[in-house]
Amino acid sequence: MVATVTNINEVLDGHVLLEVECVDRMLLNAYVPNLQVGGQVVRFLTEHLGNPVPSPALFSQIGNRFRREVKAYAESYGIPILHLNKPDRSRWDDRKVDHVRPYVDDALAAGRFGVVAIVAAQEFQWVFGGRNRSEVPGVVSFDFTKSSRRVGTYYFYVLDPDFGLGFIKICTYFPYPAKVWVNGHEWAKCQADHNGISYTALANGFAACEDPEGLAAICERFGPADVQGFFDRWIAQIPTPFTATDRAAGYWWELSMRQVEVSRTLVLDDPRRARRFFEALVADNIGIGRPQEVHAVFGRDRRGRTTAKQFRTRVFGPGTEVKMDFAYKHSRVKQYLKEGRAFRIETVINKPSDIGVLARLEHLPELIAKARGVNARLLQIERAGQGCAIGDDLFDRLHKPYIREGQRTGALRFGDPRAMALTGALCCVIHAVTGFTNQSLRGLVAGLLDVDYSANQMGYDLRKLRLHGLIEKIPGTNTYRTTPEGIRAAVFYTKLHRRLLGPLLDAGDKPPAPIELRRALTTIDQTLATYITNARLGTAA
Repeated sequence: MVATVTNINEVLDGHVLLEVECVDRMLLNAYVPNLQVGGQVVRFLTEHLGNPVPSPALFSQIGNRFRREVKAYAESYGIPILHLNKPDRSRWDDRKVDHVRPYVDDALAAGRFGVVAIVAAQEFQWVFGGRNRSEVPGVVSFDFTKSSRRVGTYYFYVLDPDFGLGFIKICTYFPYPAKVWVNGHEWAKCQADHNGISYTALANGFAACEDPEGLAAICERFGPADVQGFFDRWIAQIPTPFTATDRAAGYWWELSMRQVEVSRTLVLDDPRRARRFFEALVADNIGIGRPQEVHAVFGRDRRGRTTAKQFRTRVFGPGTEVKMDFAYKHSRVKQYLKEGRAFRIETVINKPSDIGVLARLEHLPELIAKARGVNARLLQIERAGQGCAIGDDLFDRLHKPYIREGQRTGALRFGDPRAMALTGALCCVIHAVTGFTNQSLRGLVAGLLDVDYSANQMGYDLRKLRLHGLIEKIPGTNTYRTTPEGIRAAVFYTKLHRRLLGPLLDAGDKPPAPIELRRALTTIDQTLATYITNARLGTAA
């Protein structure tokens, strides 16, 4: 009996009930642009506040006023202040949410929106400190520089009619950096409720929806105005270190993206099928985490540039859960099963410059588009990995000298060491997804050939690959990218050579073929030897 092997293409093409692309969790920095350097601090303390000496003692006065106003605000509206004094550097602080959850549930039960709880914590923040640089006794001349210090912070947890639960965190020390946290999936749920679209919720997502197109339209329109609206609504209602006079003078927060998660979720029709699907995906793509492969998922320009940050891949299984985690610089891509029934690809951008996007909130649409592209390209490559068989026409075309665009090029014959090195290099996600140049591809090909490989040879091979239609040149650049046909051909050549023929050739660095196959091949070999001997066609002595 032939064992049934799960093919992810068959699953995705016939068993997906719902597909949703949506922004997930967002963490934003709120900063005051004109309070970022020492000279601006001096101007704020003297010219704006009217103090004769820009003393760091003034920071305490503002901070103490802010603390008093927070306590008065909480008492006035009956809002609990929860004290968590242990410093925590994590970006997503689930422990705070756990403490706040009972108050959120009470507010939801009562249908009440607003600040549901305030968490007071001690955390490390980049704040200004003053140092007297004068060496003359009785004379002060303060120099203001930033340093990381453990200071007080307030988390204002808000239940918002458009976003559900979110928070605004404000530091109690100058220049009062703040953070904003919202969830795009929860925003989409609120909008679906407002529009009368019925759905079944998934933890941080959707399990089913009666109007998938309407839901997709909601997710598409999420943008900077929605996030800015959340911040503007609630910053006007909670106490802040800055007064109305400060804001009128231009001392107010602006938002920039600190961490943005963009996900693509495919809900499958059967949890058992979902599990088999993901196990097949892990098994087939276990090598995708090699450093050079992870880089390209983000679509970066590889014109010989390097980065000091590591690339990492993890496939791990706490309990029965399995995840695939690819890291690039500060950012990463996660793949996992959501509640055992939905396959999710999630690109987490921890620093927008990792993918060539500016950090200010107005650039959110560009970041979303690039992150969605990451998710789409990764899924495309994984599909190609399990559906890479090429037809006779393409195989024959690659094996013959080919005339294209009036130019003649050499063959790309299967088994030829140079051809296999070329296709093996193209299989790297770094080059299959993004662009590559003569220099960046040449290093990989040379490593696979383990011989000297010149730039001229690489130039000849690039021309060959282009004329065969396996790669194309990006207009206006010296960079190439792999075509969909090229991805399939490269994966097919590499899989056939390494996974099927390699074990049969008994290579020392490859696992042997299954015992059943080796026995069958031995039988064939013995039968052919006997047949040749009986026909008296053996090798002459």
